Amino acid sequence: MNINFTLVAQAIAFAVLIWFTVKFVWPPLLKAIETRQKEIADGLAAAQEGKSALEVAAKKSEAALTEAKQKASEIIGQAEKRASQIIEEAKNNAKVEGDRIIAGAKAEIDQEVNRAKEGLRAQVSSLAVAGAEKILRKEIDAKAHSDMLSKLAAEL
Repeated sequence: MNINFTLVAQAIAFAVLIWFTVKFVWPPLLKAIETRQKEIADGLAAAQEGKSALEVAAKKSEAALTEAKQKASEIIGQAEKRASQIIEEAKNNAKVEGDRIIAGAKAEIDQEVNRAKEGLRAQVSSLAVAGAEKILRKEIDAKAHSDMLSKLAAEL
């Protein structure tokens, strides 16, 4: 065996191996590599879109939270205002009711005073008649002198 022949044979075998690899092995490997690169690029793009969507969602949720806080503070303000109005209405109603009760009590007191005065006038007139009867030692007819007695009671 000649060393040159062996080298040439090995070179030819290597060339055939390279040709076979380039012809049949290399294209599916390149295709698989390109497919994998495309999948990685698509994944990175989807991740970037997801990140952008997450940022947008975070901004929207922050805006919604701010709006909800603002509405809540408005509702609380309206509730406090309404509570103040109800308290003022209750105070006014209580004052009106108190004034009405006081006026009714004053009217009732005035009526009681008038009744007491009338009772006192009647007692005073009967005492005056009794006193006059004792002084004159004769009986005074109350029916006959009713006009005089009523004028006397009115003066008292």
